[in-house]
Amino acid sequence: MNREPKRCGWCKGDPLYEAYHDKEWGVPVYDDDTLFEFLVLETFQAGLSWITILRKRENFRLAFDNFNYKRISNYDDEKITALLNNSGIIRNKLKIRATVSNARAFIKIQEDFGSFSNYIWGFIDGTPIKNNFNNLKDIPANTSLSDTISKDLKKRGFKFVGSTVVYAHMQATGMVNDHIMSCFRYNEV
Repeated sequence: MNREPKRCGWCKGDPLYEAYHDKEWGVPVYDDDTLFEFLVLETFQAGLSWITILRKRENFRLAFDNFNYKRISNYDDEKITALLNNSGIIRNKLKIRATVSNARAFIKIQEDFGSFSNYIWGFIDGTPIKNNFNNLKDIPANTSLSDTISKDLKKRGFKFVGSTVVYAHMQATGMVNDHIMSCFRYNEV
């Protein structure tokens, strides 16, 4: 008998969601390229469901030059207009412009800290926080730490990085392990 592993309930029933949960969500990410990709995706996710973003992820990758923050930091009005006309992505002018300004702020943080990874992981001394939740309803949407990081990012020029977006980024990139304790990934990440 082929039994499905026990997963966090939020991903059940959609193969794309389950694959993301099983392979990416909560795995510690220390490389700047992937951290920036998740930052872009989390920015566009604000107010939408994550599955919507996952389904458009490859379209985002194509539209935003494979999440190359150096290229994105140089986008001009012509490129922004092209993105606004791209039906494969979320066509929100404020989020698109925020992505461009966030790429510039991301590069500035790299200059100041050696890497974005050094900066963001510095908030937790490079060690993931392992939470102990039994139920999805117990997992917070934000924390005092995500509040602190959000405020600092905003101070550094980032946009669309409210505390909830920051906490989702922390979860996605493994800064916090919010797999429920009965999930097969809880002890793996």
